[in-house]
Amino acid sequence: MPVKRVLITGASSGLGREMALQLAREGCRLALTGRREDRLQETAAAVRAAGGEALALLGDVGDHACVLRHYALVKEKLGGLDWAVMNAGVSKSGSALKGYHAADFRLVYESNVFGLVNWIEAVLPDMLAAGAGTIAGIASVAGFRGLPRSGPYSSSKAAAIAILESLRVDLRGTGVKVVIVCPGFIRTPLTDKWKSEDMPFLMEPEEAAKKSLAGIRAGRRLVHFPWVFSAAVRYGVRNLPGFLYDRIAGGATKRRPK
Repeated sequence: MPVKRVLITGASSGLGREMALQLAREGCRLALTGRREDRLQETAAAVRAAGGEALALLGDVGDHACVLRHYALVKEKLGGLDWAVMNAGVSKSGSALKGYHAADFRLVYESNVFGLVNWIEAVLPDMLAAGAGTIAGIASVAGFRGLPRSGPYSSSKAAAIAILESLRVDLRGTGVKVVIVCPGFIRTPLTDKWKSEDMPFLMEPEEAAKKSLAGIRAGRRLVHFPWVFSAAVRYGVRNLPGFLYDRIAGGATKRRPK
């Protein structure tokens, strides 16, 4: 099997960093994006130490011009991509009763939605020309339904799921695969501010990365885990009548961090 050329956005920490390390042990050539230079360089050094090749790309996935510059470097240094894993994301939580601000949505959407489509725009033409490649987006179980105190984040992940699903249908028969990854709670800097009891089936990044990469490698349409929790949300909570969901989710609001 040839060495893969893989892009991972948001590789400075958490799930992105762990996926990079696991792929490095397979000898992959990695393009890694991040906004924090010290953390990004630390990840790149760890990738090289693990046996991989690392191209560190400092910048914001929400910056369209920056993404195009980064992809030009990827083509120059790696010759293109086999996988593009869009993992970069931010979170903003809080009850609408405490303040409802469009700026919160704009902040989250710039990374979670426009960061995704910026990179899809960049990589898609070459993958289509090659008739091969995999575009994988890290969404979330939170995108299956509007969760309490999570308007910006939950809606951004719902948008990501819809964008990727639409793309998958459009690309049918082209040789380019689209994989949607919907993890549950993962112990990362995004979730450090929450209490463990508010995050059922909390996973460590190592296990989440293993499951994500296995699903991407298999070319599965939808990868969701941990299975018990994600299936309960996808097939159970998602199909609850509105009045019942409001009652259950409304009770959970009081237990979520401010």
